[in-house]
This record gives sequence, C-alpha cells and structure tokens, in this order.
Amino acid sequence: MSTESSVAKEAINGVRTALGIAGVLSLIVGILILVWPGRTAMVVTAIIAIYAIVGGLVYGGLGIFSKSMGGWSRVGHIILGVVFIAAGIFAFFNLAATTGWFAVFLGILVGIMWIIEGVVSLTTLGDAASKGWTIFFAIISIVAGVVLLFSPLLGAVVLWWLLGISLVVLGIIQIVRAFTFGKKSV
Repeated sequence: MSTESSVAKEAINGVRTALGIAGVLSLIVGILILVWPGRTAMVVTAIIAIYAIVGGLVYGGLGIFSKSMGGWSRVGHIILGVVFIAAGIFAFFNLAATTGWFAVFLGILVGIMWIIEGVVSLTTLGDAASKGWTIFFAIISIVAGVVLLFSPLLGAVVLWWLLGISLVVLGIIQIVRAFTFGKKSV
C-alpha cells in the first residue's frame, strides 16, 4: 500500500511540476508580448525564418541525395528547398518588414476564416439546437471577419495583445493549479 501511495505522490508531483513549468512559461511569454509586442513578434518571425531555412535544407537535401525519387520529384524538392532558404534569408535581412507583412497576412487569414465560419454557421442553422445563439455567433463572426479584412494590421495587433493577456491569465491559473493539484487526493 505504501508503494501505491508513493507512486501516486510521484505522479501528482509530476503533474504539479508540469503545470508549474507550463504556467511560468505562459506567464513569461504573455508578459513579454504585453511589454514588448513588436520585439516578440519579431522573435516569432525569426523563428519562422529559421524554420524556413531548415526546411529548405531538408527539401534540398532530399532532392539532391534521394535515390528513390524520380527526376521531376527531385527537381521539385530542390526548387522548393531554394525557395524556402531564400524566403528565410530574406526574412532575416528584412525582419521588421517581414514581421509587418506576417501580421497583415495573419489578420487577413483570420478575417477570411471568421467570415467562412460565420457563413457555415448560418448554413447549419436548421440543425442547430439554439438558433438564436447560432445566428448571434454567425453575425459576430462575419462582422469581426470583415473588420479584420478592412484593417488587418490593427486586427493583428489586437489579436496579439489578446494572446498576451490570455497567456498571462492562463499562466497564473496554471501556477495556482500547480500549488493546489492533488492536495485532497493524498
């Protein structure tokens, strides 16, 4: 019985540690977004640029060294690798401009997704359990999507701030959960 109790305590401590680490990381990233929104956006853009360069190297390597691919497949992989590498290098040399472009792109993308989501909600109105809430959601989604399309940069900035606030709140909640998790169980 003491072995089961010690295993349970270890499991609870593992969960508490995971909650605490995730909470602290969420809190730190959220604070960084709120204090330095532009710089954190640039860091995210730099991470994406690194990903593009690494992905380009992988695609290029597959195209050059693969023995099982056909000729056109290899050429396609090499071209894709060159494009990815060029995009990553371009992003690094123009980090501020790329960050702005990325924000506008995400604003437009989210706007389009919200409009589609609102329209799809309206098309499923017949199957909805609550027609009023479905119509309300659809209207809000379509209006928010249109606003984002007309002002994607401002919309992306607002979404970035909401992400920062959400991460701070989530971080605090997870830290509290780390201290309280399993207190009554064992």
